[in-house]
Amino acid sequence: MRVLVLEDDLELGPVVADRLRGAGFAVDLARTLAEADLKLSVNRYDCVVADRSVPDGDSLTLLAARRRAGSVLPFLLLTALDAVSDRVAGFEHGADDYLVKPFAFAELVVRVRALCRREQPARPSLLRAGDLEVDLPRRRVTRAGVLLSLSAKEFAVLELLMLRAGEVVTRSELIESCWDEASEPMSNVVDVLIGQLRRRLGPPDPIETVRGVGYRLGGEA
Repeated sequence: MRVLVLEDDLELGPVVADRLRGAGFAVDLARTLAEADLKLSVNRYDCVVADRSVPDGDSLTLLAARRRAGSVLPFLLLTALDAVSDRVAGFEHGADDYLVKPFAFAELVVRVRALCRREQPARPSLLRAGDLEVDLPRRRVTRAGVLLSLSAKEFAVLELLMLRAGEVVTRSELIESCWDEASEPMSNVVDVLIGQLRRRLGPPDPIETVRGVGYRLGGEA
């Protein structure tokens, strides 16, 4: 799941992005309405986390413009404006959620994950392929009953491969879903991560390399 964070605070913005990345999201960071609007025009996102007050205006203007254009992309407003009138204005302009600063990062992660799920097609909570099992709500991976320890990025890649079990998932699809614009699409980040994931999963290797295209996880989910 890919998230756009609109935050002009030079300290808070990177921290919010890093905390969300640590929870398994791909995150892009914008500091102005113009920059956020451009990123929304060229990238696909599952959620936007936006500060109300940024150097070139109020993010409510961006939100309202997106809603007028027919966008249903979830927006979470993250702001110090905590008056009832401010919260009401946020929802009247089309916000899906509102979190007042200061906030707990654990709560932010849970709220963003809930908003992202709204945009996802219905999916089972438990994925299986052969002896490999992924419990999505608990973010647990087991193989032949043995609990495995995966990084957030490894879990994200495995989740996509499991959801598409039996199908070829291209490198571009993996980059778009599991990485953000800080990653270089032409680099070998996908191949390196797949190598790490294979070592985590152990033999026999459940991931097939489709040369020149991408990867396929065998079996049925």
